[in-house]
Amino acid sequence: MRIPFLKISLVIMGISSITAQILLMREFLVSYLGNELTLGIILANWMVLEAMGAFILGKSAEKTERKIEIYASLQIIFSLAFPSSVYLTRIFKNFLVATPGEALGFAPILYSSFLILLPVAVSHGALFTYGCKLYSQHIKGNTPSIGRVYVLETVGSGLGGLLITFLLIQYLNSFEIAFAISLANTLISIPLLSQKAKPPLGLQHALRDLSILLTLFFAFLLLSSNVQRIHWSSIRGQWKELQPIHNENSIYGNITVTKRGEQFTFFTDGTPSLTTPVPDIASIEDFVHFPMLLHEKPLSVLILSGGAGGMIHETLKHPVLGVDYVELDPLLLRLVQKFRTPLTETELSDRRVNIHYADARFFVRKIPNRFDLIFIGLSSPQDLRTNRLFSYEFFSMANRKMNPGGMIALTLPGSLTYISPELRDLNGCILNTLRSVYRYVRIIPGDTNLYIASDSEKLQRTRTEEMVKRLEERKIKTGLFTRSYIELRLHERWLKWFSQSMEGQTTLSNSDFRPLGVFFSLAHWNALFSPYLTGIFNWSGGFSLKWSVALAAAFTLLAGALFSKRPSSSRYILPYAILSSGFAAMIFDLAIIFSFQTIYGYLYYQIGLLVTAFMVGIAVTSHIMNRRMVSIKKDSRLFILSELWIIAFSLILPFVFSIPSRHLEKTPVYLLLYGIFFMMAFLAGTSIGLQFPLATKIYLNLSPNRVSLGGTAGLLYGADLLGGFFGGLLGGVLFLPILGLRETCLTVALIKASSLLLFFLFAGIRR
Repeated sequence: MRIPFLKISLVIMGISSITAQILLMREFLVSYLGNELTLGIILANWMVLEAMGAFILGKSAEKTERKIEIYASLQIIFSLAFPSSVYLTRIFKNFLVATPGEALGFAPILYSSFLILLPVAVSHGALFTYGCKLYSQHIKGNTPSIGRVYVLETVGSGLGGLLITFLLIQYLNSFEIAFAISLANTLISIPLLSQKAKPPLGLQHALRDLSILLTLFFAFLLLSSNVQRIHWSSIRGQWKELQPIHNENSIYGNITVTKRGEQFTFFTDGTPSLTTPVPDIASIEDFVHFPMLLHEKPLSVLILSGGAGGMIHETLKHPVLGVDYVELDPLLLRLVQKFRTPLTETELSDRRVNIHYADARFFVRKIPNRFDLIFIGLSSPQDLRTNRLFSYEFFSMANRKMNPGGMIALTLPGSLTYISPELRDLNGCILNTLRSVYRYVRIIPGDTNLYIASDSEKLQRTRTEEMVKRLEERKIKTGLFTRSYIELRLHERWLKWFSQSMEGQTTLSNSDFRPLGVFFSLAHWNALFSPYLTGIFNWSGGFSLKWSVALAAAFTLLAGALFSKRPSSSRYILPYAILSSGFAAMIFDLAIIFSFQTIYGYLYYQIGLLVTAFMVGIAVTSHIMNRRMVSIKKDSRLFILSELWIIAFSLILPFVFSIPSRHLEKTPVYLLLYGIFFMMAFLAGTSIGLQFPLATKIYLNLSPNRVSLGGTAGLLYGADLLGGFFGGLLGGVLFLPILGLRETCLTVALIKASSLLLFFLFAGIRR
């Protein structure tokens, strides 16, 4: 076997991993109506399954003589499983007897994603261990082979992140991407299986022939119309009786258009975003006309998302001079115009309407105009991206863009019968945030609660009679919004009932770097679809830095006592250190991406570059360490220094972002911080890149007679992935939303201090 083909194969392995992760996560988000909890579960399942493949299946790499055959077989399994998993993510709800647009609870998400990801992730994890063993046969020394395979796989992950972000998703559908990755895997396996052997190996030749057939098969699918047939077969299965007529990906998400009779519904990532030509008249009229009538003379209006399909139409019934409508994804309005109706054609072609394709927050920050009314067309801060429009920082920014007497309007989930503790805290958190910025906040309770905030006393003084008078003077024709309806909705008994129901609400507010609104949204979502987990979320809501300190201290004492009594078990300190570093690396990655979204949301598509910068950091430092591994004598001391580096990085990270973000109106600061993000992503990658090769060498030296290369590669790679599992599951659901950026990074520093202390006491002293 020629080593160049193996190197190419290992790079393809990295490309395959990141592509499969991103693509399947996007597909799951559509099927699950996803949020941060969904992402955490999917990412956690991927990590733990890869760890199982690397450690459990990888153990056989030391025992078998057919390493190349098994390696190629794993590539074939992956190439068949990947497109099959894409298909299953779209149709699995049919087996659960769930309907399109129906959210799922925690348990169905957990087990269905686990089963669908199983063949893809396990086979890919085992490829790493077998790749290390194959590579070791062609170079001297076990330690460098593991490190070099790690570097090649990381380089592939970086390339894959760039490819799928800037090329594949924009121009290909999911099956075209999946079959292209499958083609690359089977194609590279052909030269790997074409080595000369004496006597000829029947299995090797059979696998080579199978690889050739699969390569031709995947190429045929990609060059013919069959891949489109498979794509639309899965779409029809996914949406069943809703009759999908269009499905397209953009860099921001997936949009599906369905048609029943003359009614079009546009789904964004599985969630209905607008319906034409007959929208939800009641909710739109409520959202638009209450704020418009509370304002004495609304001439300039800003709508941030959700304006097409009725909202703009209702706004234009008032004597406004201009409506600025901001939508992030150009694809949505392009499809609205493609499947136009009289409603959308009228409102989007009106000369008073100015459409802007931009991030809403960036638009508000940069535009010099001021407005009488600002509408936030998002239903709740259900994830870290939408939270950016419900934070203290954004409300303050919007307040500076208002004319005297200006108002901001938003909605949150509500109820006129029972407000659960989760719903109470979600509403209370955003209400507290509004009150911390605006002098007056008016609440109109309903199945959807309407919040209108302003610094003008007129907001509170305007009574029902005055609103009815303005409705008649402006000669506005509505479907349900009449005098009697206004009197009913504004009756004082509803506000009194709402105030009583909100007793005991949280006293906390929502901010950019402590997005509690996301946590309360997740808790509310969980109470609706997985009520049996309510106790866990209630406990999580009280999680604090004190808990982090106590848990880290308890674990350190327990592990120290165990290692003192059983010195032979001290070799497991290395896997723990790598597990904690994998956890730290995932938290760093999430923290950088989420902070980047908060500050530069309009450049969301460039997050692929952040992932690449992170991977480059891993690859560069791993490559440097591998080249100098033989000459490094005091490896334990260097490992301790790497632990100290991660602790220091944890303490520095939150201040690097939070302090300059307060001065973004200054162009030099704005550009400088943009560059700092990529520098910090690179430095975050260096943490695990420094440690993994060192840990391999130290672990092999600690127990030279009891461990093998395959076992070491599987154990340490599995520990790295398992740490990523915990970081992915807890980072976006628990640590970042509840503790915030600063205390989350401090928690990482505490965990790494624990691994440093244990290594220094029980492993480092042996070197």
